[in-house]
Amino acid sequence: MRVTRSITIDESELTERFIHASGPGGQNVNKVATAVELRFDVRHSSSLSDAVRARLTTLAGKRLSSAGVLVIAAQRFRSQARNREDARARLAALIEAAATPPKPRRATKPSRAAKRRRLDDKRHAGTRKRERSGSGWD
Repeated sequence: MRVTRSITIDESELTERFIHASGPGGQNVNKVATAVELRFDVRHSSSLSDAVRARLTTLAGKRLSSAGVLVIAAQRFRSQARNREDARARLAALIEAAATPPKPRRATKPSRAAKRRRLDDKRHAGTRKRERSGSGWD
């Protein structure tokens, strides 16, 4: 499975399991295992670099098991083939997002005019609150 120009995942690294989908669907849900559970071992994958693996681990969140296996469950569609494509597309999108390194943050300072506006707004709000208070009503 080709994810980016530099990342290609071997089919042997993916494990698919077909399960009964939950939710509405009538007899079809009860008879046919259309939902797909796609598993990808992030921790032991030779296709990923260390940087991509680290970013993918943080992006995966609770979809990543304690053993380092990424589990994607797809049951959006009624057909097994479409759910299979959906699971693979979601995995590819997740890996692609992890493959792009985050932009480094450039430290910036507010301008002098922005500081002045902020302080004027604070002063104005304080004055408004002071005028609203009930002291001085006699």
